Amino acid sequence: MTSFFNGLGFLFEKILFIPMDFFAKLELENWWTANIITWIFILITCYYFVFWLKQLQLFKAKDEDTQDTTAHSFLK
Repeated sequence: MTSFFNGLGFLFEKILFIPMDFFAKLELENWWTANIITWIFILITCYYFVFWLKQLQLFKAKDEDTQDTTAHSFLK
């Protein structure tokens, strides 16, 4: 059982954290590049948030969204 948890630790620390380690080293080498990458991710997130809000407005304008509170039995 210990080897299972050691395997999970290896997976998360050595494999899945590779991008995080890359950005940590990048910030130490070049602060501007690291922040430009961060701002690119922020702009992508803002774009898709606005896209999502526009889609919600389109569904509401066409009355395709159901605002029925009885959709779930615990809301009755």
